[in-house]
Amino acid sequence: MQYFVVMIDYGRRGRGAVVDPEITRREVISRIVSGEYKNISFIHEIAGSSVEDVTADILSEAALPDIGTPSLQADHFDHLRDLRKHETA
Repeated sequence: MQYFVVMIDYGRRGRGAVVDPEITRREVISRIVSGEYKNISFIHEIAGSSVEDVTADILSEAALPDIGTPSLQADHFDHLRDLRKHETA
């Protein structure tokens, strides 16, 4: 069994932990990016009987922009455009 515990600091109102066995690492990251999770105190990954603090890893992943993979068709059109630039008239 593996799950994540996200501890959120609500300031004067205290802290609250979000514990959902159904949530994946990707879902935790997407909730941070969307702004659903703010003021995070820590994120722990619990797998079996071990606990690991993954706060820094997940927050750094959430801060990276999703670049995606370049399209081969777009690369082809860029190449053709570059070839046209260097054609002799």
